[in-house]
Amino acid sequence: MDRPDVIAQLRALTGRIDALVERAQKLSDENRSLRQQHEQIAGERSQLLAKNEQARSRVEAMIARLKSLEQHT
Repeated sequence: MDRPDVIAQLRALTGRIDALVERAQKLSDENRSLRQQHEQIAGERSQLLAKNEQARSRVEAMIARLKSLEQHT
């Protein structure tokens, strides 16, 4: 193999490595963003579950009061 071929191959390899490094950085950024979104969604889910539990408790309390009123009349 003569020198120009080796230099051309090294340049091609360098270009591929640069592309891989760029791709890895983009994937790392995307992964970080997805993890943040997951944490946010998990927090929102937790809040919604708590609100749902509060609503369920209130409805059960209303039903109990209505039954109590029904029995007194």
